[in-house]
Amino acid sequence: MLTLDHPFSAVPDDYTFTSVITSCAHQKSIVHGEIIHGMVKKNGYLMNLYVANSLINMYAVFARVDDAHKVFNEMSELDVFSWTSLLGAYAKGGKMDLASQLFEEMPVRNDVSWAVMISGSVGCGRYAKALAYFCKLGKSEPKVKLNEAIIVCALSACAHLGALDQGSWIHGNIDKNGILETSNVRTALINMYAKCGRIDCANRVFDNISRPDVHNFTSLISGLSIHGLGRHAIRMFNRMLVDKIKPNEVTVLGVLNGCSHSGLVKQGLSIFYNMESSWGILPKIEHYGCFVDLLGRAGYLAKAFGVVKSMPIDPDIVVWRALLSACRVHRRTYLGERIINHIGQLDSQSRRGAEILLSNLYASLGKWDNVSLVRQVMSKQKNQSDIGCSWIEVNGVVHEFRVADQLHPQIIEIRNKLK
Repeated sequence: MLTLDHPFSAVPDDYTFTSVITSCAHQKSIVHGEIIHGMVKKNGYLMNLYVANSLINMYAVFARVDDAHKVFNEMSELDVFSWTSLLGAYAKGGKMDLASQLFEEMPVRNDVSWAVMISGSVGCGRYAKALAYFCKLGKSEPKVKLNEAIIVCALSACAHLGALDQGSWIHGNIDKNGILETSNVRTALINMYAKCGRIDCANRVFDNISRPDVHNFTSLISGLSIHGLGRHAIRMFNRMLVDKIKPNEVTVLGVLNGCSHSGLVKQGLSIFYNMESSWGILPKIEHYGCFVDLLGRAGYLAKAFGVVKSMPIDPDIVVWRALLSACRVHRRTYLGERIINHIGQLDSQSRRGAEILLSNLYASLGKWDNVSLVRQVMSKQKNQSDIGCSWIEVNGVVHEFRVADQLHPQIIEIRNKLK
């Protein structure tokens, strides 16, 4: 359009710029977006509400918080979309403290604003905070209707926290609020019930789906696997194939995990070695980790070590630790020491925790001198372990505590209630 000569030339307007900027966001093309931003300035459309909103949203997609904020500050008119787009930029950039401040300053909020805060909190691992926002939404702004994104993110928070009461309450209110049980909602429900220990409820949700898709199957297969029901996971996987539903990489990871925890070596071998030829899924580091864990748990340590050494991608600490853990279970000291030599080539942050496994291996064999040597090496290293955290649900309310808070008066009060 820009290259057309007079008399066929056309001048871009606010509709043109809005559409093109939105396309840049969808196509993940920040360079073109910046060029269009310059053209917007040159043509005097930066004060146009819709053009400016599309620019904020584009920069939010790329987590370019400063650029999004700059456009926001230059606007002469703001609406709820302007505020929400900037909120999304902070959430995408992981700056949830700043997002919370902005959220409190918003003159008007809509369902998308709340969804951004809840999903952003989940994305940053602030699951209790996500549920707090969800509860606050119901109490302070009853006029804002719950949408699919809010429900799915709230259920995800419940799944991570093990907040069964909250999750069940949300499930019960889905029909009440007129929310359509889409594939995403059903998948989130299955995942929530499975991770909260109610695989029976997860099965019931699945059985009520007339035509389950790959996401529904994957969620249930993963749930069955974490409950140690590997044979059930295999059966569900086979049913999926019979229904001509192609598995994705997460499905394969889930069923491999089920094989690992149930000792189904033959089935796991078949799935792993056929995943690329049968379903076009190239094994990733997570699949190799599961496969190594499967072989290690079953006692095939030499084969597992061979798989690790022949991997087309560099093994990470998770793969090595899975093998080292199997050495401890099967009391294979020599192989454990060889693995530690390989782990020693990684940086200190990556090999964190491996020395503890080796120490436990020596301890299980009664080699206390070796335990002492490993502990001495560990004591000289800077402790960079993550701070432990626990969540406790009491009467539908989730309480979050750090390890250092174990003698906190609130914990003592909760313990007394549980007694």
